[in-house]
Amino acid sequence: MREMVYLGKVESLKLGNRSRGSPLPHRPGESNSTTFKLRRRAPSSPLHHYLLSQTLSLSLNPNPPQIPNQHLLSHPRQIPIHPSPLPNPTPRATFSTRASAAASTTPSTTFHGLCYVVGDNIDTDQIIPAEYLTLVPSNPSEYEKLGSYALCGLPASYSTRFVDPNETKSKYSIVIGGANFGCGSSREHAPVALGAAGVAAVVAESYARIFFRNSVATGEVYPLESETRICEECRTGDVVSIELSESRLINHTTGKEYVLKPIGDAGPVISAGGIFAYAREAGMIPTLSG
Repeated sequence: MREMVYLGKVESLKLGNRSRGSPLPHRPGESNSTTFKLRRRAPSSPLHHYLLSQTLSLSLNPNPPQIPNQHLLSHPRQIPIHPSPLPNPTPRATFSTRASAAASTTPSTTFHGLCYVVGDNIDTDQIIPAEYLTLVPSNPSEYEKLGSYALCGLPASYSTRFVDPNETKSKYSIVIGGANFGCGSSREHAPVALGAAGVAAVVAESYARIFFRNSVATGEVYPLESETRICEECRTGDVVSIELSESRLINHTTGKEYVLKPIGDAGPVISAGGIFAYAREAGMIPTLSG
């Protein structure tokens, strides 16, 4: 197995010191399939939440046709990738969880509390301004302080503060937003700040991809998508419940119910407490012993 480091999607592979277009050597007794272990380099961030090794099996012809001025693997779509389904580790019991009658490890979780409603295009600088990114979430006191600044970057048109002065936790455990929630920079502090403030889930019409991914990787909040614009029918302070297994939101103040899109395979990762906790529970990486 040969190990390489890649950033983002695979654009090309450097095979030793061989020039472009040169064939792979085929040693006696070797199969025609070479396995490479591609280790993704984490972004320069204090959290480093995505450091996981990923293995791709690349079936390479030992005698490929010679194509002038073209790399052996110049198009990532030519790489045959066959992902296996995610295993389901034991979910983390952090909220109200009811045992399922069926033999399933999918949590039947309910979130209940007051909602805080925002509009479209809430960016990460509004969720947690850049001046607070020096706080290190792995430090418990700084993690708590990070929560006190959650959504403090919202414009003055939001008259109700998400976190009251001199408090570190918000009384709003569910955030309801519009389209493109979490756009802007790729800071992982955004979902971490919400989780530190006591938010269990965010329900939005759509998300910026990087915020959705950071929410899953950190395991701080459930990023749930709504089928309709719930943000136009709910008001800050409404009492709501989310039935995760049934993919629905109930507004007890208005008596209305709304269909949510299923969280899918991201659910067990978030329930485990993030991508590292999930990988340890699933046996993908060893568990550190005291």
